Amino acid sequence: METELKPDRDLSAQIAGAIRDAIISGQLIVDERLPSEAELAENFGVSRPTVREALKRLAAQSLIRTQRGATGGAFVNRLSYGDAYGQQITTSTLLLSMNDVDFATACEARFALERACAPLAAARRTPDQMATMRAEIFRQGQAGLSDESFCASDVTFHRALVDSAHNPVLSYNLAGVIEAIQPLMNMITYSARDRTEIIALHSTIADSIEAGDGACAEQTLDALQKYTIRLARDARNACGRRSVS
Repeated sequence: METELKPDRDLSAQIAGAIRDAIISGQLIVDERLPSEAELAENFGVSRPTVREALKRLAAQSLIRTQRGATGGAFVNRLSYGDAYGQQITTSTLLLSMNDVDFATACEARFALERACAPLAAARRTPDQMATMRAEIFRQGQAGLSDESFCASDVTFHRALVDSAHNPVLSYNLAGVIEAIQPLMNMITYSARDRTEIIALHSTIADSIEAGDGACAEQTLDALQKYTIRLARDARNACGRRSVS
């Protein structure tokens, strides 16, 4: 484990990074006990409070757990899919909300990954997943549905599409996109969106998936991407005009 620190940077963050790297590389294995706070403080040449702060960072990321008692200490955690899924959503939300990822880049990534799910979904979708997609399409067409509820339904529809691929790696990578980035996209585009157009595209996607036609679903997702980008451009231009006036 790398123990040399740069004095001009946050020490606890560097320690957390070094331990995280050791976990990822396999130097520290699942359920292995970490050195004590005193040992880590000595190894890194810092105070115990600094080490404690580093361990808090790792615990917040679910990379370690702490146990009390004579056999206690800090241990490398066995990260569950659910923990990783939640972290992916949180990280993606922060990246986009802080403008570290722009709209076009996020949109491109979202639809590239979602198109990859389409042929798998066409081959593997279950009746329950099709029922979810159909139910959300019906919901989206209801009169008086609020913008917030429409956006939530939009997310649920695409989550069902992604899960229909039955590929946990794709589901994990799309967690942040569908559950975090898509709602932020909806916030940008909802005012200019034509619900009828969205419902028509969703219906074509669902029909294609149910018919086992992954290619058609991919093409329709491509059309949805272009429509989303155009909406964002129109919303940005409208905002610019309001600023000038």
